[in-house]
Amino acid sequence: MSEHYFSGRPTSEPKSYRIPYVFGNRRFIFLSSTSVFSSKKIDYATDLLIRSMVVEDGDSILDMGCGYGPIGILAAYNNQKSQVLMVEINERAVSLARKNIKLNNIANATVVKGDFFEKLEGRFDVILMNPPIAIGLRKIFEVVKTSKSYLKPSGSLQVVARHNKGGARIKECMKEVFGNVEEISKAGGFRVYMSVFSK
Repeated sequence: MSEHYFSGRPTSEPKSYRIPYVFGNRRFIFLSSTSVFSSKKIDYATDLLIRSMVVEDGDSILDMGCGYGPIGILAAYNNQKSQVLMVEINERAVSLARKNIKLNNIANATVVKGDFFEKLEGRFDVILMNPPIAIGLRKIFEVVKTSKSYLKPSGSLQVVARHNKGGARIKECMKEVFGNVEEISKAGGFRVYMSVFSK
C-alpha cells in the first residue's frame, strides 16, 4: 500500500532520485525520494508558481508545505536579501529539503518540520503554497483562513492549483477571507491566485 506524501513519518523503503531544473542561466539539482510529492520531476504547478511568484527582494517568505524544497529554494535564490522559511510535515521531505538547500548553495533558507502553522511565530510578507489537494478542500480552506494571521499588512498569499480540480473554490475562499483575489498566472489548467492582506 503506497503512503501519502503528506504522511508525517514515511516507513516505506526510500528510492532516491536526482531531478535537474533550469531557471534562467542556473541549473539546480534536487534530491528526491519515494513517499514525497512529485518525486521524479518538478510538477507543472510548482514550476508555474516558481515562475509567477510576486516577491520583492528583502521580503520575508514562507513556503508552506515545501516538499523537497523547489519553491522555497528558488524564492531564496531569486531574492537573496530575503529570508525564506520552509515548512513541511513529511520527515523524509524535510531531510531532502535541507540537503537541497546545501546542494544548491542557498544561504537564506531554512526548513522546519511542522503541520502547517502549528509551530510558527511572527508574520511574513509572502506566503507561497502548492496545497496537497488530497488532504481535502476543507483543510485547505482552514489553511487559507489561518494564513491571514501570519501575514504582515500588505502581505500576500499566493496559491497554485488546478482551476477545475478545486482551484476555483480555493479562489472563492481567498476572496471571502481577504476581500480580494486575482489570478496572476495561468497555464495548462493551473492558475496562481494571489490575495493581499489589507488591515
